[in-house]
Amino acid sequence: MLLNRFTFSILIVALGLGLAVPSAHAQQGGERPPMPVTVVTLEASDVTLTSTLPGRVTASGVAEVRPQVSGIVTERLFEEGKPVERGAALYRIDPASYEAAMAAAEASLAQAEAQFRAADREKTRQEELRQRNVTSQQVLDDAIAALDVAAAAVKVAEAQVLAATIDLDRTTISAPISGTVGLSQTTQGALVTAGQASALTVIRKLDPLYVDVTQSAAEILHWRRAGQRLAEDASVRVSLRLADGGLYEHQGILAAAEPHVNEQTGVIVLRLEFPNPELFLLPGMYVQVELPQAVIENVILAPQEGVSRDRRGRPVAMVVNADNQVESRQLTVQRDLGNQWVVTEGLAPGDRIIVAGLQKVSPGMTVLPEERDASSTAASGN
Repeated sequence: MLLNRFTFSILIVALGLGLAVPSAHAQQGGERPPMPVTVVTLEASDVTLTSTLPGRVTASGVAEVRPQVSGIVTERLFEEGKPVERGAALYRIDPASYEAAMAAAEASLAQAEAQFRAADREKTRQEELRQRNVTSQQVLDDAIAALDVAAAAVKVAEAQVLAATIDLDRTTISAPISGTVGLSQTTQGALVTAGQASALTVIRKLDPLYVDVTQSAAEILHWRRAGQRLAEDASVRVSLRLADGGLYEHQGILAAAEPHVNEQTGVIVLRLEFPNPELFLLPGMYVQVELPQAVIENVILAPQEGVSRDRRGRPVAMVVNADNQVESRQLTVQRDLGNQWVVTEGLAPGDRIIVAGLQKVSPGMTVLPEERDASSTAASGN
């Protein structure tokens, strides 16, 4: 009885195995459905390549205010850190000694003019006497010479008056340019001297501002040898990124380029001009300039998530052909541009590059491509 139960159990297990084996074969014999992947259809376009260059903000005009006459500062006439116009009074120096010099110069001029009038009358009298042969020609010539000396003395006296007037005017120190005045480096009662080394204050013109950056001469030669169009036109707009990472709201232009390569560093200094109506930028700030370098025509912008590297480190991409089969393409990448690669060889307009599902596909595999929508593209770009 025990043997019959054992035999019956073996028959049941064998029957179960017999039924299971055909089912497994049936599963292996069925075709696997195409693997779904996400693709982006590529288009050709002209791309402006930019370089991020470090630079410093500088004022477009700087004037160090120094006294041109010596004396005691009696008054400061400006507010520190505020805008001033050209010709506005900044300091006043005690004018007493210069007023005295002015009075002396005017007195000398009056004396010289009186002597000139006397010499002129004497010349006229000697001419009349000569006509009547009462006096000699020598006496007349001496009178004419005395008149010339008196006229020269008048000119010297006038020059002295002009010099005294200039010195007196310079006791009021005026702004040589319009701009924003800095902190005062002197106080009321301080003695200042003409042409002293230290400035009384500094005026800076803050609108517009300059940003000086350095560009490698080797990079410029590279683009020119490659036949690319260098973006050197003043109409090209330049962006500015501030030290906090934010983008400056105003764009600038390439104002000038130093026609000289630094022998030590091999770089060229470029000067960029930016408007600064709100006086947001200040001289000395560290910034980064996104400077257009060249325009490459008819290139492909490939999403970075669709490009990988092979074992040799070469960039490759998986592309879906017209038969929905996967092809591997080796690429020539110029550089990155945001979240995309600038591809010059390996991809063509209309190619569908796989951007999602790369881990599950291989060359020759049939896939089910689905175009990535615009919202996903925008999200990947952020």
